[in-house]
Amino acid sequence: MKQIIINKLANLDRRWVFLSMLLAVAIPILLGLEFPETPTQQAINVFDEVERLKEGDRVLLALDYDPSSEGELSPMATSFVLHCAKKKVKMYFLTLYPGGPPMIQQAIQRVILTDFPNLVYGEDYVDLGYKPGYEGVVKVIITNLRELYTTDARGTNIDQIPMCQGVESIQDMDLLIAVSAGYPGCKEWVQYAKTPFPDKINLVAGVTGVQAPYLYPYVPKQLIGLLGAIKGAAEYETLVVGKYIEGEPKAVYQEGRRRMGPQLVAHLLMVFLIIAGNTLYFLQSSHKKS
Repeated sequence: MKQIIINKLANLDRRWVFLSMLLAVAIPILLGLEFPETPTQQAINVFDEVERLKEGDRVLLALDYDPSSEGELSPMATSFVLHCAKKKVKMYFLTLYPGGPPMIQQAIQRVILTDFPNLVYGEDYVDLGYKPGYEGVVKVIITNLRELYTTDARGTNIDQIPMCQGVESIQDMDLLIAVSAGYPGCKEWVQYAKTPFPDKINLVAGVTGVQAPYLYPYVPKQLIGLLGAIKGAAEYETLVVGKYIEGEPKAVYQEGRRRMGPQLVAHLLMVFLIIAGNTLYFLQSSHKKS
């Protein structure tokens, strides 16, 4: 009887596995499950670096991703913008991605226009938009911003934008935040901005899960801190919301933690299936030998 059960489980129709994974993802989403996040040192380093900024400091936010990576990276971008807005720093948005401008608009709409209507465009934040050239853009603006950015995304001459007056290059920024999906992105900011000017550029980043392992070697010298995937987004979100928002935060400020719920349950199911599959294999092998 025992062997019959083992054989049935070993030859279980794979559609049951697919159904189990569907339920593991769907149920936490439908129930809005959230699990406590304990921030790692990487998330703490990123938070502390933004926290050290003073009112009026300049921050460059490079949102180098498009809608295909929005699921992982938009919670990071939202938390970065929220943190910067709370610190009352001047935010300079740009992107190296052709599909990046809507992501900038999304971050501005979600945070600044909704919760910080007192912030004035051109004085407190500006959208410099997209310029073609990939890492070539970084190589130019590290020494001469106006050589490429003569206008903002709206077509306004950069010299007519109050917060751009006195900004000659990105070396004038107090912090560079790179939210990156791949190439061009965080690695290019490290190679062509931070590395040639190590004493001028302070850099933190948030990246997709597949990109993170390639960037950890840059921590902590070139990268002060690095957020990896939705896990890093949830940890940083926990730190920002925990300090600056009292009571129940809006849904947009809980996205990182809410997206961790389905991922955690799905990962636990995968671990269980791997252990169960190997156990069944060894049980079958031992039975054949006997």
